[in-house]
Amino acid sequence: MGEPRFRAMFFGSPTFAVPSLEALHAMADVAGVVCQPDRPAGRGLSLTPPAVKVRALELGLPVTQPTKLRTGEFAAWMREQRVDVALVVAYGRILPGDVLDAPRLGCVNVHASLLPTYRGAAPVTWAVVRGERETGVTLMKLDEGMDTGPTFARVATPIGADETAGELGERLARLGADAVREWLPRYVAGACRLERQDDRLATMAPMLEKQHGRIDWTLRAPQIHDHVRGMSPWPGAFTTAHGKTMKVHAARVLDASRGAARPGEVVVADRTRVLVACTEGTLELVTVQPEGKRPMRASEWVMGRGVTEGEVLGE
Repeated sequence: MGEPRFRAMFFGSPTFAVPSLEALHAMADVAGVVCQPDRPAGRGLSLTPPAVKVRALELGLPVTQPTKLRTGEFAAWMREQRVDVALVVAYGRILPGDVLDAPRLGCVNVHASLLPTYRGAAPVTWAVVRGERETGVTLMKLDEGMDTGPTFARVATPIGADETAGELGERLARLGADAVREWLPRYVAGACRLERQDDRLATMAPMLEKQHGRIDWTLRAPQIHDHVRGMSPWPGAFTTAHGKTMKVHAARVLDASRGAARPGEVVVADRTRVLVACTEGTLELVTVQPEGKRPMRASEWVMGRGVTEGEVLGE
């Protein structure tokens, strides 16, 4: 005999949350799935449902997409569902106190960092950008703060030296689902000890904006490499060449000294490679995407006369 089933609600929106929804569906009676509203997306800006909504409908689960959570009506609806627990994974909004208290055992969150580090909206990206070598997922009971609630499970994983935020996010999504399978039944059974976070150790992972992708060539080469990895897939690391925006999709660090070159100066541009000086060290551009064009090898960019030695990127 398996674990006794319980009644649950799920809050989540993006692809990251889908594996946890599937894990919850396998162990609980899911009374409903709460997502963000459909948003315009793509070049045609057609109305597009969040990934969790798509998967929930495939699983035959009822979906609701409230635009307001603080009127009291949504909390009343939640109480009517009489669920034991709500699982919240990358829902995208902070839940008010009356919603948090509506389930019998409150709301449990899967957060993509080892709390209290990287509280906030973009923990995966900022862990990569800041050169962390380890991250993970944390399960906690939500309170009204920004990822400040007591925790009861942490699962760590190393970050690969060349791993992008997108690749790491996919791994953490699966790791989070595994943690849900192992720990959520224990939580419902009252077998988990809640531990208060040490706020003195807290760091923040603010919401991403497009300008965060801009490359600062005055940083050291390893820092820029981490920036390129961390900003993939969105908003994408970018600089300027000939006054036009150019994305950098992949790069690697070289030990070569930049000599007397300025940060951002192209010190080598030939049919084999493109090297750019940084404040410390040199960065090789591997894959770039000039404005209005497809992604290409940096050497192909050179052959198309997109860059020459002595130019300074980012000016």
